[in-house]
Amino acid sequence: MSTPPRAGFLSRRPDVLQSANLRALAGPILICMILGMMILPLPPFLLDLLFTFNIALSVMVLLVSMYTMKPLDFAAFPSVLLFSTLLRLSLNVASTRIVLLEGHTGPAAAGKVIEAFGHFLVGGNFAVGIVVFVILMVINFMVITKGAGRIAEVSARFTLDAMPGKQMAIDADMNAGLINEDQARKRRTEVAQEAEFYGSMDGASKFVRGDAVAGLLIMVINILGGLIVGVAQHGMSFADAGTNYTLLTIGDGLVAQIPSLVISTAAGVIVSRVATNEDIGTQLTSQLFSNPRVLMITGSILVLMGLIPDMPHFAFLLLGGGAIQLGRVIRKRTEKRNTAAALVDAVPAALVAPENTEATWDDVTMIDTLGLEVGYRLIPLVDRNSDGELLKRIKSIRKKFAQEIGFLPPVFHIRDNLELRPNGYRVTLKGVEIGVGDAYPGQWLAINPGQVSAPLPGAPTTDPAFGLPAVWIDTNLREQAQVYGYTVVDSSTVVATHLNHLVVTHASELLGRQEVQALLERTTKSSPSLVEELVPKQVSITALQKILQNLLEEGVPIRDMRTILEAIAEHTPKISDAHDLTAVVRLALGRAITQQWFPGSGELQVMGLDTNLERVLAQALTTGPNPGLEPGLANTLLTETQRAMTRQQNLGFAPVLLVQHALRAMLARFLRRSLPQLKVLSYAEVPDTRNIKVVNLIGGQG
Repeated sequence: MSTPPRAGFLSRRPDVLQSANLRALAGPILICMILGMMILPLPPFLLDLLFTFNIALSVMVLLVSMYTMKPLDFAAFPSVLLFSTLLRLSLNVASTRIVLLEGHTGPAAAGKVIEAFGHFLVGGNFAVGIVVFVILMVINFMVITKGAGRIAEVSARFTLDAMPGKQMAIDADMNAGLINEDQARKRRTEVAQEAEFYGSMDGASKFVRGDAVAGLLIMVINILGGLIVGVAQHGMSFADAGTNYTLLTIGDGLVAQIPSLVISTAAGVIVSRVATNEDIGTQLTSQLFSNPRVLMITGSILVLMGLIPDMPHFAFLLLGGGAIQLGRVIRKRTEKRNTAAALVDAVPAALVAPENTEATWDDVTMIDTLGLEVGYRLIPLVDRNSDGELLKRIKSIRKKFAQEIGFLPPVFHIRDNLELRPNGYRVTLKGVEIGVGDAYPGQWLAINPGQVSAPLPGAPTTDPAFGLPAVWIDTNLREQAQVYGYTVVDSSTVVATHLNHLVVTHASELLGRQEVQALLERTTKSSPSLVEELVPKQVSITALQKILQNLLEEGVPIRDMRTILEAIAEHTPKISDAHDLTAVVRLALGRAITQQWFPGSGELQVMGLDTNLERVLAQALTTGPNPGLEPGLANTLLTETQRAMTRQQNLGFAPVLLVQHALRAMLARFLRRSLPQLKVLSYAEVPDTRNIKVVNLIGGQG
């Protein structure tokens, strides 16, 4: 069944390859032809064919430029412009050679094309020919080429300035899932090609301008050379030599300048049009003749001008009447179209197809889990093309988070936001703002850690990550700030540190069912029987997710999934509550938790509870079905804890509170909101090999 198609494909393959090879040879053949015309003498018949080919080429280029939808559809135009210019100049060289060699024989010496342009178009009058040639050259050089070159220059500048924003939009669409990687790569390529196209057009327009100047110089040289050759070498009179050689030169100049004018017009069309889904002809007709009022007013003005005595009445009245009639026809069509639309709108809602009125899932916009919005001055920090420094930092943040916390966080969806301050940025979690800040590229943030020797000039601010006093300084003050004791970081580090702090702080909210499932799949590779026995037979994914989120809320990494699952498997037959299971998991992770805050094997310098306060809190837990703290006791506990924590930090110790295991969960939940930096551990979580020293007492004399 598959043999005939395959054989057919194989039989056609040589033709395809041959066609591709011929197209690849088009450029070298054209270059050889151009060089040959400059070096070798050509007979008049071949010269006629080449001049005709030049005219056909220019018309083809103009038509292609008018039917393109956007500039990149004719991306080869700058190269075409170069080759067509070289072709015209080589034809000028070839025709100059034959005019000077055979011009004494008559007006047909250089071929029928030059003769036709020299006699028929200008009536055989060389003075008229010179004037027409100069006018064409002025139109080409001063109007079309100069205007097209200026448009190409401005377009190239604006295109380059807009590239970062376009790249940001592509990255935002890809991060939002609107396009895939291949589509994003294609759009980035188009943006780069567009910038290269306008840059090439800016330079290629100089070829056309130089061609116009060269045409004028060639005409003068040909006339002077023809006079010298005709009079000195062929014994012609000055009048006869002037007539013959001037007409031949004018014909040669016109046959070259008219294609040059057409090519210049094509260049103007390419760079001046606005890219839409319509070609230039459709744009012109749809926009010039779409308003009947404009046509009728224009026609009325022409009719009034035609009624003035001594005016060409026929021409004005004919065109004026035609414009008025065309306006009436277009107005009737518009009224019919509007009436039909009104009838459609008047159809009862019950008769309208449901798919035209009901919302669809395409109308639902998904919220990004993590988002970073930046002002326009921060775009270079996140621009992929300019190798934005912040992009590298964000990759490092996600990698560090995965290594230290234990799961891969979602990607940051980065986009620009014109509503923000130029140097501002905003971090969102599930569409809700969780952090804002400012960054100033080119400046440094000098953070005051609490012990600096002198102030610094600059813009005072606050470190967005930890709330420390800081000041934005210029680059030349960086070393001085370090000498004074400031911690100096650049703008990308400021934003990256803030992002890292926010991601770690909200780690529990970033852990979704998808991340839990990924953790289980990775654990299955090393402990398949453990995962298969536990999930979902003994504990559901939802319950496991809640336990892991509880651990993350208290700053406990979940890297040791094997220990976590083994602890849950051991106690789940007797315990079903997620908070109680979290407590037994913490006991299993006690060594790692202690090591996190007190590295090494040294003594644990911690805070503790006064005996009386500890007894009161234990009694509060045993009273009633819903134990809680009285307002007075809660206020006293919070105040005393803040004082003890301040003393603890002043001594340079970690803000860790060590309490009885039964009190740990309640105190951790109560103190977490007001004192997020405080960590509450239980005595049962500390390994027996570690010594404990209470250096600050809560509720007693510290």
